[in-house]
Amino acid sequence: MELSHAAFCVNYAADISSIRQAQVRIEPFVHKTPVLTSETLDSIAGRELHFKCECFQKGGAFKFRGASNAIYSLDDDQATKGVVTHSSGNHAAALSLAAKLRGIPAYIVIPKNAPKCKFDNVKRYGGQVIFCEPTMQSREDTANKVMQDTGAVLIPSSNYGPVISGQGTMALEFLEQVSGIDTLIVPISGGGMASGVALAAKSINPAIRVLAAEPKGADDAYQSKINGRITKLAEVNTIADGLRAFLGDVTWPIVRDLVDEVIVVDDKEIIQAMKLCYEILKLAVEPSGAIGLAAVLSDKFQKNPTYSECNRIGIVLSGGNVDLGVLWNSFV
Repeated sequence: MELSHAAFCVNYAADISSIRQAQVRIEPFVHKTPVLTSETLDSIAGRELHFKCECFQKGGAFKFRGASNAIYSLDDDQATKGVVTHSSGNHAAALSLAAKLRGIPAYIVIPKNAPKCKFDNVKRYGGQVIFCEPTMQSREDTANKVMQDTGAVLIPSSNYGPVISGQGTMALEFLEQVSGIDTLIVPISGGGMASGVALAAKSINPAIRVLAAEPKGADDAYQSKINGRITKLAEVNTIADGLRAFLGDVTWPIVRDLVDEVIVVDDKEIIQAMKLCYEILKLAVEPSGAIGLAAVLSDKFQKNPTYSECNRIGIVLSGGNVDLGVLWNSFV
């Protein structure tokens, strides 16, 4: 049965119309990222795989889509005072770059333990960095103080309608580039991308399967789906630093209703998928970006009869901001 337009509007902060508006709004600024294929990876997976290379997006990750839509959705009075966010990396860099393009300040609250490459990206794009302790409470308190001091508008990394709509443009673009995709696999953390992709994809093809991939050490989305409510973890531990956030009250209803299932993989599987991306696709992909491939190669996917009809699969390689310092030092 087809999903009506109304079904997307009720209780959702974004719908297909807002995603299409976002596509028009951000088109002058974002890259239309390529889709790559590999017969070798098809053979390994036993499926036809199509890789949406958001690692080639401005800022090195898909986050620039949502950040751009959020920035350019602000009216002039709001924009003048700038924007603020707290982020461990890719959203911080994306918001810094989008703000720079509009000519407004970006105040970026970053945990002290964020990867150096992501901190460097924020500085490169002109973001004003404010460090905080590596706890959600510290991040939120620091961002709130910046808001009070500057009047800047808070732009959350995922739990925010304009960000969700911006990320959804990726699915519109992907399904225009490759016809007949029956399954999409995306990383999930705060749920901004998963929400936007699910909204867009299922409005185009209600029968399409949308799966989310999540690391075992940060599997709050998986547990939330099982429990039927937002479930937060006492601690997270995963190599996928971009997937350590939790679902929010905006993203959760969309993930609950439109993401068909969450596939959990461990860090070893993620590292192996990264290795395949480097060796076969010749792409620098960060752990969070490789998790979709890890999911489709996992026993949880390969041995599950539910997925036997998933034959033409779209995988989002969400980012390529990986700290290569260890690699470079190994050549010295």
